[in-house]
Parts: sequence; C-alpha cells; structure tokens
Amino acid sequence: MKKDPRFQPVDAAVTPRFAGIATFMRTQRHDVSPELDIALVGVPFDIGVNYRAGARQGPAAVREASRLIRRVHNVSGIAPYDICNVADVGDAPVNPIDLHRSIAMIEEFFAKIHAAGALPLSIGGDHTVPLPILRALAKDRPVGIFHIDSHADTLDTLADTKINHATTFRRGVEEGLIDPKRTIQIGLRGSRFSPDDIKWGEDAGFTCITFEDYERLGRDRVIAKIHEVIGTGPTYMTIDIDGIDPAWAPGTGVPEIGGLTPREVQVMVRSLQGRHLVGGDICEVAPCFDPTGITAVTAANLMWEMLCVLAESKAKRGS
Repeated sequence: MKKDPRFQPVDAAVTPRFAGIATFMRTQRHDVSPELDIALVGVPFDIGVNYRAGARQGPAAVREASRLIRRVHNVSGIAPYDICNVADVGDAPVNPIDLHRSIAMIEEFFAKIHAAGALPLSIGGDHTVPLPILRALAKDRPVGIFHIDSHADTLDTLADTKINHATTFRRGVEEGLIDPKRTIQIGLRGSRFSPDDIKWGEDAGFTCITFEDYERLGRDRVIAKIHEVIGTGPTYMTIDIDGIDPAWAPGTGVPEIGGLTPREVQVMVRSLQGRHLVGGDICEVAPCFDPTGITAVTAANLMWEMLCVLAESKAKRGS
C-alpha cells in the first residue's frame, strides 16, 4: 500500500528522466514536516578539508545523477515510497566562509528534522558533516556507527583545528554521540600522519578493518563482523566516497588507491536490512575532479541502497 500520494516521486514512464528540476531520486520537494518519514538532505559544506575542496558541489551532482534511480530494489524487493513518505527537503544552510557558524546551522537544521520524527539521509559535503548531524540525532543517547572510509578520521587536530574532516569520529566519541563498542570502520588504507591514526579508535573500542584485513577475511566474514558489532541498537551509516577505489570514484578530495569496489559497498549496505537504523550520509563527492560523472552516479546508487534499508527500518519501527 502506497503512502501519501503527495510524496510519490516523479514517474519516469510519464516524465522523461532528463526533464524537470533535479531532486534526490526524483522525489517531491517538501519542507521539513511531521508528515515526513525520511528526509533527503544536501549539505554543501567543504571548508573542513585540508587539501582539495569541491565537495560543496556534491549534493547538486548527486541530485542530477539520481535521475537514474527507479522505485523498487532489485534484490530485496523493498519499495521505499510504498512504505514511507520520502521527500527532498533541500540543502542545510551553511556559511561559506565560517566553519563554526556553518556547523551550528547544519546542527540546527537536522535538529528540526529529528524533532519532526523523520530520519535524515544526506549527501555532503566533506566528512566534517556527520558531526553536526550526530549532535542533532544522538544528543540523548550514543549511536553505533557503520563507517566506510579509507581514513579513520580520528585525529585530535589537523592544521591546529579541532573540527574538520579528519577529526569527526574522535569528537563524536568525546561528546558522547558515538558508542565506540558499536562502531565499525571498513576499508582503511593509505599512508598515515602517524602510527596512531587508527590506534586511537582501536583503543577507544572501535572495530577497525583495514583493506588488508578485508582481503584476508573476505566479504562474508566482514558482514558477519558488522552484524556482531552494531547489534540491534540504533545505528548511523556514513560513507566517505574515498572508501571506494578511485578507479570507480575519482571525484573526491583525497583519493586512495587499492580500495573497495562499489559492488562490495552495495552488498555491505544491503546487509543492514533489519537493523535499527537512524540515518545516514555519503560525503566527499567532489564532482570537479570527475568529468565522467561516475562518482556521482556511484553515490546516487549507494544513496538508493541506504534509502531502502532505512525505509524498511523506519516502517518497521514507526516513530
């Protein structure tokens, strides 16, 4: 049975995919409202990076690429628009030259979504973005984290700053937003600033799976470990697109060779069906570094995977 017809996405059989104003997966544009079950959000923020900016264009590129997405998941059969009211609520407000003001504005926007009872699914923006989101969603109780990335993002400081795309998950633990015992990071690789880049998270209680670990264990055993770690408690999903090998996702600020394929990430996200999910994001899509557009296409398809498991979780648990 379909949910409120006002929230049904544009039908590609009636309106061609190339026509009309782009929204995430051609959903209706709607203000934050208690009628919403899932809010699709852009977060065009990238002043937390220390190398190549450009992820502020990520939401626009993924909206355009997501014209490809249809209505029903080909494996699980989940039809998210039949079980949840889903809409594109636009972009979180940011200040393009003030990091701290932007973080406060993003947190306030997501607090409104949370107060309305909707679950957020976002496209960033750099990987500073999960911090203000978690401040809005997890201030009452910490959440577990399912995290795909080539970097652990647990530094204490970067360029003498405490809030940036390399410190997000350390701040989240320190602020009581993240349950370290229910946090798993997958795909970690590449050169490091120091031997402690990953060790801090491991000492805090994170389960850290490097790409070498991933190859040794194999996908099925990694999925079993994901389920063991996150358990049945509330869990937030976050994907840094650089967790995927740049052969498939070159449009990102800090590419690291020798990584996961889109297929591997698809299957890991699909495995979250049935878990207690409270939101998710995909960050670090910088379309200026990818003239082919495949990075945005990959992010759009992973957003669809996340939407399906999030909708199933929301429909199962209600408000």
